[in-house]
Amino acid sequence: MLVSDALKSNRQILATCIPEESIVSICTRLSALNIGAFPVCDAHGTLVGIISERDVVRAFAKDGARLADRHVRDLMTREVVTCAHDQTMLEAEKLMHKHRVRHIPVVDGPKLVGMLSIRDIFVWRWKESRDEVNVLRDAMIAVRNR
Repeated sequence: MLVSDALKSNRQILATCIPEESIVSICTRLSALNIGAFPVCDAHGTLVGIISERDVVRAFAKDGARLADRHVRDLMTREVVTCAHDQTMLEAEKLMHKHRVRHIPVVDGPKLVGMLSIRDIFVWRWKESRDEVNVLRDAMIAVRNR
């Protein structure tokens, strides 16, 4: 299965943020949308970073109450691991594992087209396993009925 197929099947709206957005705003939006990370885009829509719940929690542990005065640009990860929309889910899973990330922005050339999460990987793996079990079960039934 391709990453683009997984993005189509989960039909999520791509939510992004800008570097100038406040951390308070980001926390509110992460909670309201029930998501774990935002791709960060500049005024031209170019991907310039990613900010996750983990980034916020680590900053809170370090800076405490001062975190409310900070912005996305202060906490975001600038070296973003991405995957292409035409890569396989297996390739995306390997990227997540190798880089120890739970969210990967998906690109089509220079354009940001989606966000893949570890949950998407789990769902894909579950469906793959379910399909394999069904094929094996059907094969066993066919063998018994001969």
